Amino acid sequence: MESTYKGRQILMETFLAEGVEYIFGNPGTTELPLVDSLNEYPALQYILALQEAVAVTMADAYAQMSGKVGVVNLHVGPGLGNGIGSIYGAWEGGTPLVVTAGQQDTRMRLREPLLGHDLVAMAAPVTKWSVEANNAGELALVLHRAFKTAREAPTGPVFVALPINVMEEDTTHGPMAPSRLFSRLAPDAGGLREAAELLLRARQPLVVCGDRVARCDAVNELVALVELVGADVYNEVLPSRINFPIGHPQYRDRGAGDQAQLRKMFGDADTILLVGGDFFEEVWYEDEPPFPEDAALIQIDPFPGKLGHNYPVDCGLLGDPKLALQGLIDEIGGRADDAFHEAAAARRERLAGVKAEENARQQARADKSPNQRPMSPARLMEALSAAAPPDVAVAGEAITSSADLTRSFQFTGPQDYLASRGGGIGQALPSAIGMKLAQPDRPVLAISGDGSSLYTIQALWSAAHHKLPVVFVILNNRTYRILKINMNRYRSMAGLGGERPYRHLDLTEPDMDYVSIAHGFGLEAAKIEAPEDIGPAVEKAFASGKPWLLDILVDGSV
Repeated sequence: MESTYKGRQILMETFLAEGVEYIFGNPGTTELPLVDSLNEYPALQYILALQEAVAVTMADAYAQMSGKVGVVNLHVGPGLGNGIGSIYGAWEGGTPLVVTAGQQDTRMRLREPLLGHDLVAMAAPVTKWSVEANNAGELALVLHRAFKTAREAPTGPVFVALPINVMEEDTTHGPMAPSRLFSRLAPDAGGLREAAELLLRARQPLVVCGDRVARCDAVNELVALVELVGADVYNEVLPSRINFPIGHPQYRDRGAGDQAQLRKMFGDADTILLVGGDFFEEVWYEDEPPFPEDAALIQIDPFPGKLGHNYPVDCGLLGDPKLALQGLIDEIGGRADDAFHEAAAARRERLAGVKAEENARQQARADKSPNQRPMSPARLMEALSAAAPPDVAVAGEAITSSADLTRSFQFTGPQDYLASRGGGIGQALPSAIGMKLAQPDRPVLAISGDGSSLYTIQALWSAAHHKLPVVFVILNNRTYRILKINMNRYRSMAGLGGERPYRHLDLTEPDMDYVSIAHGFGLEAAKIEAPEDIGPAVEKAFASGKPWLLDILVDGSV
């Protein structure tokens, strides 16, 4: 006699087979079959959020830091709608997620039930695949394909709607075992030779890297190639990961938000290698091309659609960045002569001098006006970095203070830091929770601007509820500082001179009390106004073994 399964059993057993540890979610009535089934599946832990954007962002960070597919469970139309902005971030970042939502009983479809909507259509624009399971018999294949699609290149979120009646249907089509796939794609040998030849001839090589370097575990290979050829290194415009060690002598900065500024950054480069990124996601329109006119362009990416997408390239290599970079190292190393190595060494020496000057300027920024109140972002980040545990992992959303953050902490690898990829805000607090679950033995620090924190402040309760010892730092400048900076740029472009107020861009009248907010969510908290108080407070917070919040007043002037 054939075994029979209910839809909810197929769902839970597929999760187990796919290696799922955590289900992040905020449930409603249509999710009760999943929630109740957790009693029979104790290996699956449900991480409860108070709002759907928090649940999705936690799952996103967990997936990025663990290397597994994240799973998040939302509630029908309004719940999915609340999560869409965070799903967009996962879509932009290429995060492998399986997003599910309960759906109303399909037998009521034509009667337009309460909370009913076309969930598949809602999710489709920000997912790789959006589908509703019509019956229990197809559920096993739907879920198998969902996990496969989330993992396969290009990685990203998928959506599955789960009608409540399908969860209770019986079927003999049981859960499917996951496929074992090996998907690293080696680059074309002829293309490697051409790219190597361009780099061997380069007098001023430059590299721009993106988040697919970190995702493909290619940081070490990128470092080796950069050192071999003596190139400057820039990140893409809005990186979310550490694709190249921040403190490395050849690392310069992340890219600028318009093509004219990129052109200035790239200077006299004659050969530019673009690796594993979206080149370029601009903020402001400029007609000037970003590259020097005669520069040779090489591009490496695992996705064919990204090669030569916005700019024609002289050599486009389709392949896994780890394999392609190692292939270039082998090609160049086997053909380089003494003159090449001497020239590369001279470039490395020059760049080390540039890095020393940059570090000195950053230190001068931190040392300037030591008695200033509120303190400067540079002073704050120096004190925070000095006090944090040496192996700390940071969820960062400092926005206008992000350069001070990365220059002070000088992260070395992809697991050290996570920021928002899509540009939406509210990422840091819930991301820190996902990071802690993915790396439970590491101390985790969230650094968020005050405006950003208010989008997902409910994440504090999730940290307290699940007893996760994350330290949350709020950079409290009582303003949307990034919007004031962008307002200045807009006014300059629009020819609007004179003194003009920044209406609706301040977070005052009343000032927000983040210590009281944290206490209300069950956290211990403290307010800090002086830099010398940061160290003891950070050490106390990490030593407590509990979630803590530090409300640090920081200068918000522009």
